Amino acid sequence: MTVTSPETVGTDPFLYRPVPHWPKLPDGWELLDVPGVVVDSHDRLIAFTRSPHPVIIFDPDGNIESWWGADMFVHPHGLQIAPDDTLYLTDDMGHAIYHCTAAGEILRTFGTPGQPSDTGIDGIDFRTIKCGADPFNGPTNVALDDDGRIFVSDGYWNARVHRYAADGTHELSWGGPGDGPSEFNVPHAVVIDPRGRVLLADRENNRIQVFSADGELLTTWTDKPRPNHMFIDHHEHLYVAENGHRSGLYAWQPKQLDKPGGRVSIYDLDNKLLARWGGGDDPCSPHDFYAPHAISLDSRGDMYVGEVTWSAGGSEGDVAADCPPLKKFARI
Repeated sequence: MTVTSPETVGTDPFLYRPVPHWPKLPDGWELLDVPGVVVDSHDRLIAFTRSPHPVIIFDPDGNIESWWGADMFVHPHGLQIAPDDTLYLTDDMGHAIYHCTAAGEILRTFGTPGQPSDTGIDGIDFRTIKCGADPFNGPTNVALDDDGRIFVSDGYWNARVHRYAADGTHELSWGGPGDGPSEFNVPHAVVIDPRGRVLLADRENNRIQVFSADGELLTTWTDKPRPNHMFIDHHEHLYVAENGHRSGLYAWQPKQLDKPGGRVSIYDLDNKLLARWGGGDDPCSPHDFYAPHAISLDSRGDMYVGEVTWSAGGSEGDVAADCPPLKKFARI
């Protein structure tokens, strides 16, 4: 399952054409990292960035329509969109999640900003987490089910999944640190599939754990090299942004250049691989990835991938500082 031609990526029927020079940024603008991407009901791409312009709204051609969020977040991380086009923005180092209108008005806040829960962690080393704790300590992402319930992966310095009622009431939590069943090492993203199952990207355990909405472990899908984010389309295909092992590792984990790099994999909801590309030796090219961190599709099936190229390697000189952190792939 490789690049079909120099102009396309993927495998039939999942064929895409990289869109060059997308998006179109004004002079002096840079995105640095794009840890979150979603598409709204008007097919506009909303990017959550670690730049002076945290939330940027692009039209399908890559032109900026608006932006907001200056000085609002400590460290942008996850982004989710609700059916009414409101947004859930996860601030991992701020230990909070903000539910906002598309124009940036805060509707409600989950967690107490700036106050992490006590997991017994030593610094930022997830290996030292002593126990799962209450919300939040480094929350990573949000998912919504058909009943409006809110699921949070929490996250970098915790090892839990939290479920809230639609009105924001905390209902239950599950998980704990480790690599056994229902244990997590950096629960990095969560998504709800059409069967009502909760898919949890257990990143540093290189797997996706599948739960019921009540936290019962149903199955585990292995051989996922550090899954960062997931998206499910209307045809029940699962798109996974896999960070791989060549970038974005903690300081105590050496980069493993003999293992897969960043890539996108497409599965059905029974874990059958349908298509894949990336993981090569030219991660800053339009056809490849360095540190894919977020993925979303629009109504036409066009794909958007946000990367954390700066924090994962650009700041250290592993890749060029201008390695593209946001890429669009047009469905063929």
